[in-house]
Amino acid sequence: MKVCVIASAGGHLTEVMQVSDAYSEYNHFYITFRRKDIEGKLKHQKVYFINDPKRNPLKFLNNFLKAIWIFIREMPDVTISTGAGMAIPFCYISKIFGKKVIFIETLAAIENASFSGRMVYPISDLFITQWRKNRKFYPKSLYGGTIL
Repeated sequence: MKVCVIASAGGHLTEVMQVSDAYSEYNHFYITFRRKDIEGKLKHQKVYFINDPKRNPLKFLNNFLKAIWIFIREMPDVTISTGAGMAIPFCYISKIFGKKVIFIETLAAIENASFSGRMVYPISDLFITQWRKNRKFYPKSLYGGTIL
């Protein structure tokens, strides 16, 4: 089994790395933004770096095309993400190819659902919240507790 782990650099990546026991025994790779602190954190890992779209439609489209290329090259069986927006196209491409999507809602989403959570929830095979009260936004989700 091959696992795609995608998260924006910073807190989202830190969160998804906290659950690495769930995927570390499998062939896996990361997709994130290029930053000096991230390059050191993922030094011995297979990583694809993409641009931070910052809600820019052209950068989002560019990432979507990169997502297709990476997906065809790697053909993962499962995509795991904690967001943010750059994860959305990768999760949708995974579903288009009939693969599983696991999304962990970010710990930072306390009072509201995150944008990426709202976008990915309908296609997720497993959606996990870190706050019990977030289940009101995602009725079919599982409460998993905090991962940090």
